[in-house]
Amino acid sequence: MRTTSSAARRWSAFAVLLVGAFLPPLDFFIVNVALPSIQGSLHASAAELQLLISGYAAAYAVFLITGGRLGDLFGRRKIFLVGISCFGLTSVLCGLATSPALLIAGRMLQGLSAAAMAPQGLASIHALFPEQERARALGLYGAAVGLAAVAAQALGGALISEDLLHLEWRIIFLINLPIVAAVLIFGFPLLPDVRGDDPAPVDKVGMLLCALTLALLIVPLVEGREFGWPWWACAMLIAFPLAGFCFWKYEKAYGRRGGVPIISVDLAKIPGLMSGLTGVLFFYVVSAFFLVFSVYLQSAIGLSPVETGLVFLPFGVGAFIGPLTTPLVLRACGRFVPAIGMMLEVAGCVTLAVLVAATPGRMPDQIPLVMAVGLLGFGQGWALPTLVRSVINRAPVTGSGMIAGITNSALQISAALGVAVMGGIFFTLAGTSPNPTSMAKAFAAAMLCVAASLAISAVFSVVASRPAN
Repeated sequence: MRTTSSAARRWSAFAVLLVGAFLPPLDFFIVNVALPSIQGSLHASAAELQLLISGYAAAYAVFLITGGRLGDLFGRRKIFLVGISCFGLTSVLCGLATSPALLIAGRMLQGLSAAAMAPQGLASIHALFPEQERARALGLYGAAVGLAAVAAQALGGALISEDLLHLEWRIIFLINLPIVAAVLIFGFPLLPDVRGDDPAPVDKVGMLLCALTLALLIVPLVEGREFGWPWWACAMLIAFPLAGFCFWKYEKAYGRRGGVPIISVDLAKIPGLMSGLTGVLFFYVVSAFFLVFSVYLQSAIGLSPVETGLVFLPFGVGAFIGPLTTPLVLRACGRFVPAIGMMLEVAGCVTLAVLVAATPGRMPDQIPLVMAVGLLGFGQGWALPTLVRSVINRAPVTGSGMIAGITNSALQISAALGVAVMGGIFFTLAGTSPNPTSMAKAFAAAMLCVAASLAISAVFSVVASRPAN
């Protein structure tokens, strides 16, 4: 459905939706810098600290597709406003938690709320904007997602260091309240009621099977290494393909009976879509960069959370500038822009690996360090919105929420894979008694693996963007 809103109104509505894209990754990354404070305040164990991060990530990734489909069926305005309202309430629950168990429960509910609101902004681009404005909208979307990770490092460190209102770590959750209030005030009058043209009953069994299939993959990935790969984690990974097969068969049968499945099996027939989604799966492993570099800077070099956040600042600058220049480079390089952006990221990863390996336990020279981190951000600023655009543009308007949910879920699965695999490489090579030298080598190895994954994603992005015959 095409909205008939004026240009000013649709951009104002999109600004509101961008907050829904910004908050979920912000709250995913911001907890990293607060873990020592949370541990001291609530006497949380190492496993409980891990659950604060992974519980949110698992709930978010598992239900993103469902959140996108609900927007198609019931209207993206309604689901977005419900999602962000619940996000505010669960932020209060996290901020007032008096035990690790309550905080973990709050984080999982926060992830569920994020899964409802996040897909609506990406899905609305297709309906809100004419073709000539979508590149700019997707560029801003990519900038918001890219900046969230950097803002989390700097904002979290600053809030905790300043001990605003003497709330210690609780402020990183309660700070969401004025943001949510502002979104609700402006969202009710500004957001259009966009949905699929042919709403159908909710595919409840499909939603449950989809959530089960993703949970069997995501939960062991984010929890397995922390618990030493216990039997239940291995059993879940073994059961994942079987659950996926059952889900696919059910969706085909449901579609043949005249229902509207949560994921249409006809998506596999859209040229380039599966290649694009595969590229997304390999692309967002770059999220592991924030984890391993933050650990290296604080543990091997001894930087404070605020100082660590400042090291990531060039990434944020690059991630902001990159999307703003995307329309220009699109005219010159066309469908190859995602691959070019990812190869810039590869160059940043390799440069950073070399710099850290050459100066274990010490800060590398400032200029090459800033250039390497900035190149990573700039490359992501080119690659993320254009890669997402190549996927979203292939969706019919009635299924844009579905595609947005699948794309967002693929990004989160990729991030979980990155943290699990690249984080596992880093911590394994660093050893049980890490020192600056072993940590520098581990970081370099992890970054080279991230670079290899980005190069693979670049190949898939080129394949996905080939013109249909």
